[in-house]
Amino acid sequence: MKLVKFSTITVLTLLIAACGNGQAPSERGTLVSIAAHGEASQIPDVANISVGVVTEAQDSKKAMSDNAEQMESLMAAIKKAGIAKKDIQTSGISLSPRYRYQQNQTPKIVGYTARNTVSVKVRKLDKLGQVLDGLAAAGANQIHGPSFEIGEPGPVKAEAREKALLDAQERATIYAKALGMKVRRIVSISENGNGGMPRPMMLRSDMAVKESASTPISPGETTLSVNLELVFELED
Repeated sequence: MKLVKFSTITVLTLLIAACGNGQAPSERGTLVSIAAHGEASQIPDVANISVGVVTEAQDSKKAMSDNAEQMESLMAAIKKAGIAKKDIQTSGISLSPRYRYQQNQTPKIVGYTARNTVSVKVRKLDKLGQVLDGLAAAGANQIHGPSFEIGEPGPVKAEAREKALLDAQERATIYAKALGMKVRRIVSISENGNGGMPRPMMLRSDMAVKESASTPISPGETTLSVNLELVFELED
């Protein structure tokens, strides 16, 4: 049997036709269930970073006010870097006491630590190193990331899906040929998709900011995958 390349629309058409042909279960031919996996990769074009300010003071109010002041400078630097408002989101604010522990004595509060963290999406990866350096210079003393993603994953996902479909069709044809049969139709399809991402690179909060060069960034590739479960009907 000649292997035909199925598009997503073709497969859906076959599935609809199969569901409406009125064939009774007892009249079905041999069924074969196949699990198929497809992957497609692309250089990511969006980076996610977590950036924030940690301040300490003996008084809780002072810790929070110092943090707010430093955070204002940081937010101004984020906006100056050209980050849109929709790509800036507060992810955590906290105030916690610092204790001094001595033997046989009740722990004593000796100060407070205030934290304010925002999640930022950077959509111009060629500027990411400069953005990170600018945030550190503006007072950020906590930076985590980046993690990379594909801004428009649809086409990449479609490619992975088509690869999985072709793999399933090829294997169904092999099984049918080995049994002296042929593939009659696709009975059902179910999908589970998984998005793959490179491991985030943890950036040290005490990294040095050089005037002559920005922090080097290597986005690599992001791989998206699709897992399909297909049932084919074989006939003599």
